[in-house]
Amino acid sequence: MARRTFFSFHYANDIWRASQVRNSNIVKTEVPAESRAGFVDASLWEETKKEGETAIRRMIDDALKNTSVTCVLIGQSTSTRPWVRYEIKQSFDRGSGLLGVYVHKLKDQSGSSSSKGVDPFVAAGISNVPTYDWVDGNGYLNLAKWVGAAPSKKS
Repeated sequence: MARRTFFSFHYANDIWRASQVRNSNIVKTEVPAESRAGFVDASLWEETKKEGETAIRRMIDDALKNTSVTCVLIGQSTSTRPWVRYEIKQSFDRGSGLLGVYVHKLKDQSGSSSSKGVDPFVAAGISNVPTYDWVDGNGYLNLAKWVGAAPSKKS
């Protein structure tokens, strides 16, 4: 069964990397059907204008309503981002499945990779959340499995 997935990431630093992950199973047609991600992406990354903290919270809360998994794309500074922490906390409180995917080895628009970031779940006080490395873990082939295996409190 498909799991609706919310992607959380540091917009300014990792939008290019996030786009690669989010679109990987759309543009890579050679990926076998059983390995393609079976989820509907409900991320807010397309939103570029913010109208203050209340509007941001409302936008995040609305996007999380119809999702069952939150995938945090972990870059160099992800764990320090207050909205990423808010998204993690809200997802955890809702009982959504959580997982992290390190994207620091993916190249950005200038062809640069970055340093590995701190686990944002530990930084948020949540333990035992599975994390994967996009490059070393062959995320192109395994994202659907990772999302499907994300533990949640929901049935």
